[in-house]
Amino acid sequence: MPIDSSLVGLSGNPVWKSWTSKDALLYAVGVGAGQPDPLDELEFTTENSENIPQKVLPTFANVAFYGDGDGDGFTLPDDVDYSKLLHAYQAFSLSGPLPTDGRVETTRTITGVYDKGSGALLTTETVARDSVGQIVGTIESGSFFRGYGGFGGERGPSTTWELPAYKPDHVVTYTTRADQALLYRLSGDRNPLHSDPIFSARGGFSTPILHGMCTYGYVGRALLHAVADSDPTRFTGMSGRFTKPLLPGQTITTSIWVAGGAVRFRTVDDIGDVVIDHGTATIR
Repeated sequence: MPIDSSLVGLSGNPVWKSWTSKDALLYAVGVGAGQPDPLDELEFTTENSENIPQKVLPTFANVAFYGDGDGDGFTLPDDVDYSKLLHAYQAFSLSGPLPTDGRVETTRTITGVYDKGSGALLTTETVARDSVGQIVGTIESGSFFRGYGGFGGERGPSTTWELPAYKPDHVVTYTTRADQALLYRLSGDRNPLHSDPIFSARGGFSTPILHGMCTYGYVGRALLHAVADSDPTRFTGMSGRFTKPLLPGQTITTSIWVAGGAVRFRTVDDIGDVVIDHGTATIR
């Protein structure tokens, strides 16, 4: 089975996903919460601080809802080289704040396979429902398979996102740790591209790169604290395109523009190259 438009509409089997308070805490540390001051963000990094009840970072939905491939029904070609896979796009939406312990039934569907010439972009949607069938949230994801383009398919939809012409309302800078990828992988993404130098070299990288979703989590924290007053109940969605891999230890700066209910952002690395572009967020 090739990676082409014949895969569109393929749905996986429903998979029950559950998480605990510990999972939410580990994720928070994995995306930089408590850095550099461990007394900051205690509501996300601890469960027993006096007068500080635990809360869950909204971007944790991308881990909590995402199927791990166990019995989800997807079949891709056996000869696909996953060292050529890059995360291209991610979006999520929530109907409300995530509990510290939860369980949802998720179903993942391939929504598009687009021919980008140098590769194929495969997009999926994951819908998470609670025990009575109510939608808790959704995830949209795009995966770019380098070298798998040229099959004659559509290039995909265009975007209307534009960079604002005025100065950002907020600018937030975070520095990742040199071992950040080793921390983040404990939340479930064990792709050796982020830890094994031999595997990453096969993918064309001189050293293991940081998970795109780890960078995404850092940006989500920037949005949460700068725009939502650190209140997860106000943060209901986020989307962005991954444009360049980040290396563990690099510094990232997120510029945020707020116009009414519309929030846009762009994130650059420490040399000014864009790492997440076309960013939007839904914050009440």
